[in-house]
Amino acid sequence: MAPTGRFDWRAFWALCKPYWTSEDRWKASGLLAAVIVLNLGQVYLNVLFTDWNKTFYDALQDKNWDDFVGALAYFAVLSAIFIVVAVVTIYLQQLLQIRWRSWLTDRYLTGWLGSRSYYLTPLVGDGNDNPDQRIAEDLRQFVSLTLTLSLGLLSAIVSLASFATLLWVLSGPLDFTAFGFEITVPGYLMWAAILYAMLGTWLIHLIGRPLIRLNFMQERYEADFRFGMARLREYAEAVALSAGEPREHAGLMQRFGNVIRNYHALMVRQLQLGLARVSYNQAAVIFPFAVVSPAYFSGRMQLGDVMQTASAFDQVRQALSYIIDSYTSIADWRAVCDRLTGFRLAVAAAEARMAESMVTRESEPRSDLTVESLDVGLPDGRVLYQARDVHLAAGERVLVRGPSGSGKSTLFRVLAGIWPFGQGKVRLPQTERVMFLPQRPYLPLGTLEDALCYPDAPTAFDDAAKEEALRAAELAPLADRLKEERPWAQTLSPGEQQRLALARAFLRRPEWLFLDEATSALDEATERRLYERLRERLPQAMIASIGHRPTLATFHQRALEVHPEATPPQLVASAV
Repeated sequence: MAPTGRFDWRAFWALCKPYWTSEDRWKASGLLAAVIVLNLGQVYLNVLFTDWNKTFYDALQDKNWDDFVGALAYFAVLSAIFIVVAVVTIYLQQLLQIRWRSWLTDRYLTGWLGSRSYYLTPLVGDGNDNPDQRIAEDLRQFVSLTLTLSLGLLSAIVSLASFATLLWVLSGPLDFTAFGFEITVPGYLMWAAILYAMLGTWLIHLIGRPLIRLNFMQERYEADFRFGMARLREYAEAVALSAGEPREHAGLMQRFGNVIRNYHALMVRQLQLGLARVSYNQAAVIFPFAVVSPAYFSGRMQLGDVMQTASAFDQVRQALSYIIDSYTSIADWRAVCDRLTGFRLAVAAAEARMAESMVTRESEPRSDLTVESLDVGLPDGRVLYQARDVHLAAGERVLVRGPSGSGKSTLFRVLAGIWPFGQGKVRLPQTERVMFLPQRPYLPLGTLEDALCYPDAPTAFDDAAKEEALRAAELAPLADRLKEERPWAQTLSPGEQQRLALARAFLRRPEWLFLDEATSALDEATERRLYERLRERLPQAMIASIGHRPTLATFHQRALEVHPEATPPQLVASAV
């Protein structure tokens, strides 16, 4: 979701509302109230510092030692209080920030993983690029920038209300003659501050508006570059065997080129913005002194009055210049909001697609699995094939075969409940002991026993059972390395990874086991021994296998075959 011209406040509220109406809302509200009170306290202390300016500089002008020493002591007390208030404010704001971020991270991970959006969003849309960045980085920036900008805006409003009246009184009226008319402008310095800030805000917005999209794209290009390098690490052996280093280097530099081009555009725009902002701030330093200097040199103002007026003017100008001073942060914040909104909508679209699925799965007290009038579809609406009255019985061995790309694996995805495309009904036996082994098993980060017991925790099985499962899968040399932590996905060969996945089956003893080319990396002799071992150790389990080797027929009683050439394509039962 790229940034648009207008900011969608409803989308922003949709990002904020869940936390502030959650079970943590009372603690969060208490912390927020404390931070707001402390921020208001800092504004009040700034008012006292402004009053101090008059006393201090009048004492300097009058060479009054006692008033000078008293002003220094008063300043020391005010400064000590200000430091304590500022430090406590930062601490409580960071505490609120980490609570909010923790809650949002848990919620977003639950939505992304719980509804299998991590799997479906690439299939149903393109609003979920770099989800790791959305959750890890964008949530952190969203919470930090939202709190910082909102509290800064509150302080600016309160400062404006506090100092505008003071500046009005201190500046007094401005009398002048124009076109023969006597004109009086009450509180002229306050009007000058307003006009000055309005002009500066308009100029800064005109220059800085493109930063919103540039920041959005910079984060995307940076994440794409990091993802490319992470993917190279994941497929390091395949790249090395293919001598694909030049191609990978060219691809990575192409991604990095996007980073550099966008960054140069960002640099130019930030240079222009910085020039305008520094010029604006530097001119503001001398402006109030230039305006009130005639009153001082004519004797109508003391030095303390001048310094107090200049301080009040600067406070009003800073309050009115909040957008100018925060423009870069606001641009970052808008880009973050747009990215999180795109992520949230992508997850919602995946959840809706799953909820609207016309493929129904019903668990019933039965001993077989039945597929009734099933159309296995694709995300674009096309039908791969039809499956009519397919039955899988407990203890049965079934081979699923057909041309490559005909949708055999998609049938397993439908049975697993992760494929919402198509329509029909699947009746399942009521059991938790169902296991799907893909061709390329997933090995989580951690120890070898983490990989062996996945998705269960290692504590779910005793060490003797783990070692026996490894021996059954002909991985006995790994039995004494269960506690070893390594990148096992890169350490083990494809054949070893497939045998580790089969060891999971020996360990968990499922009643329904689906093997999607789960032995394709093994030699035929090893494949034969492992299938025989499955038959011995899981005699009551239904085992369905997808494979292309003719030798697999020996281990199965019958076949389900995809006929894509039929009109319409069909999945039909056949002999092995």
